[in-house]
Amino acid sequence: MVDGCRMKESERKGKQMEEKKIAIITARGGSKRIPKKNIKDFCGRPIIAYSIQAALDSGIFDEVMVSTESREIADIAKKYGAKVPFMRSEETANDFATTNDVLREVFTEYKKMEKVFEIAVCIYPTAPFITADKLKSAVALMRDGVDAVTPVVRFSFPPQRAMIIRDGALQYQYPECECMRSQDLEPIYHDCGQFYVLRPENILEDKDDLKVVPYICSELEVQDIDNEEDWKLAELKYQFMK
Repeated sequence: MVDGCRMKESERKGKQMEEKKIAIITARGGSKRIPKKNIKDFCGRPIIAYSIQAALDSGIFDEVMVSTESREIADIAKKYGAKVPFMRSEETANDFATTNDVLREVFTEYKKMEKVFEIAVCIYPTAPFITADKLKSAVALMRDGVDAVTPVVRFSFPPQRAMIIRDGALQYQYPECECMRSQDLEPIYHDCGQFYVLRPENILEDKDDLKVVPYICSELEVQDIDNEEDWKLAELKYQFMK
């Protein structure tokens, strides 16, 4: 029985090794709140360089590419080792294009070049806390029956104990949880906004009802970067992590 289990595990790992994998770093040029956000200096390097380096260092990808409409971003991406085989179209470079729109375009362009991938990792360009080990661990979760992996982090304070203001007065949003101990409340998580592991076929065929499993991250290694204060906090966290 043990030998049989070992054989199945070995077969699974062998299958994963054979599957073609691509890392797609989505880096649009326009950024209103933080100008040139995707290539802004972060602790001595353009912030996109961290995403590229993590993907390259993982050693699991057949292709590490950047999707962008910006020539400046493309040049920096190539300098740090990523490929930019084509430029993003106007349709996927506007404010209304979704990540899925961008990925669909990337997979379609690669199919034209007769390149097909079984597993893709969409990596955001402003995610300096991503490491090669995280990417390898997350991709390893893509077993049979799993459609995607999403990094999540636990809310530091239970949302069930949230308060709202009505008519100038505070009240619990969920009164039934007012007297419950924090340790008795179910943990709730939110998306880290760093990367996603997925199967290209699901994007191309616009499938829903997918099985998504979590990759749980530490709060110390998660930081939304939407303004200058977020940027400074992220740099402090990064320096602490290192």
